[in-house]
Amino acid sequence: MEDKRPTLTTRQGHPVRDNQSMRTVGERGPATLENYQFIEKITHFDRERVPERVVHARGTGAHGFFEAYGNIGNEPASKYTRAKVLNQTGVRTPMFVRFSTVIGGKDSPETARDPRGFAVKFKTVEGNWDLVGNNLKIFFIRDAIKFPDMIHAFKPDPVTNRQEAWRFYDFVSNSPEALHMVTWVKSPWGIPASYREMEGSGVNTYKLVNDQGVAHLVKFHWVPKQGVRNLTARQAAEIQAHDVSHATRDLYEAIERGEFPEWEFCVQLMADGDHPELDFDPLDDTKLWPEDKFPLLPLGRMVLDKNPDNVFAETEQSAFGTGVLVDGVDFSDDKMLQGRTLSYSDTQRYRVGANYLQLPVNAPQQGAQPRTNQRDGQMAFYVDTGGEDKHINYEPSLVGGLKEAAQPEHDYHQHVEGHLGRYQTSRTADDYRQAGERYRSFEDWEREELINNVGGDLKSCPEPIQLRMVWHLWHCDEDYGRRVAERAGIDLEKAKALPPMEGKPAPHQARHMGGKSEEPATSEEVTGNQ
Repeated sequence: MEDKRPTLTTRQGHPVRDNQSMRTVGERGPATLENYQFIEKITHFDRERVPERVVHARGTGAHGFFEAYGNIGNEPASKYTRAKVLNQTGVRTPMFVRFSTVIGGKDSPETARDPRGFAVKFKTVEGNWDLVGNNLKIFFIRDAIKFPDMIHAFKPDPVTNRQEAWRFYDFVSNSPEALHMVTWVKSPWGIPASYREMEGSGVNTYKLVNDQGVAHLVKFHWVPKQGVRNLTARQAAEIQAHDVSHATRDLYEAIERGEFPEWEFCVQLMADGDHPELDFDPLDDTKLWPEDKFPLLPLGRMVLDKNPDNVFAETEQSAFGTGVLVDGVDFSDDKMLQGRTLSYSDTQRYRVGANYLQLPVNAPQQGAQPRTNQRDGQMAFYVDTGGEDKHINYEPSLVGGLKEAAQPEHDYHQHVEGHLGRYQTSRTADDYRQAGERYRSFEDWEREELINNVGGDLKSCPEPIQLRMVWHLWHCDEDYGRRVAERAGIDLEKAKALPPMEGKPAPHQARHMGGKSEEPATSEEVTGNQ
């Protein structure tokens, strides 16, 4: 059947031939600055709301400190990183943390089913380090070029001004990598009981670099010492009936009465490289690193012990960015991390202003005073030269000004080679397998809640979306798909009869059968099914 829909274009009118992937050097290589299509798309997206945050608008914050243990597992932290904040003991690094929901506006209820933001600003002796993550360890997408589409689908309909289930599942049904995150969010884990009782994760893959210039892939995680507690839909509705700010109130009151919440900071480590032995790409944000192979290793603790003096000046004007790293923590080629690094700081400059880093909540601690040749801009109220000769606002100079820092004795250099193009990951088996494993790992009451939530949502969706979603879920786990179909009144056999999605790899047979997962289909079988 001929597709008569208009062609998607850029704002310059150029036809968009690939809206799924940024341009990278090879399938796993870094993104390039000339990603014009992505930059145009993401910078426009960052400016869609004034002045409220486009995402993470509803939030609360607190001050605290971080202490490193000096070890990662049973080994000195310095074996893996030269970052002082992670390998020096006896030092309390000041911090500011902002918790938030993602989709709702500033006055939305905190009982919403939504990932929670977990943004942390370490004010280290070497400058700021921002770790901007969520309460869940994964995300819906693995390429940053899809972020505006995802948020548009999850935000209210531009015509009805309501969040519509069919829009959410329309996007998800065309994005199988999102199935894992949907399984988390639609379970009780989608509504944490409080900010104090939820986990945190950097989500993205970073690198730790040591004094010898040796790098390891790393995932960062926060584990609450208060324990983890989540809410069912009924419990959330009961709370929302009388309190739309229950999580903000809980955090504030706990700190005021001296019950300071605490998290243990943990890492998962992996040798730097492609890891073809894995069924998933370790740079794919939609995937977990199995903890039996890559255990959580404690390296420090965070304590929140002071509420803001003013919510607007501190919490609302706090600004985070994934590109704000300290020496010893580096970027990987994670496509979400590469895209977020442009988007987050661009958003802050737009939302708060060019000099947002001069605000006390965002400024580095004393001893790491900024000294730059940057000048002026909106709301500049001091010049951060730090030098005696204020005439010289450039570098290099023979008569004064600032100088470059000394190079480390051994630096990390990544070899990059590949053809420039738009690539999607070729390792997609776990798009279905990890979602099925997560379903089977839930307790009975969590599975029941998940089925009720997804099945209830799908009742209001058009039939093509219903059938495709059940097809996806059945390929994750037969019981998962069958029970959702029964709950929503969807014809399971009709859903199972659908062909694989055009342009998408057929799912590997990762369904749970007789206590064991089937062997993955071969590449020949997958190709033959398309």
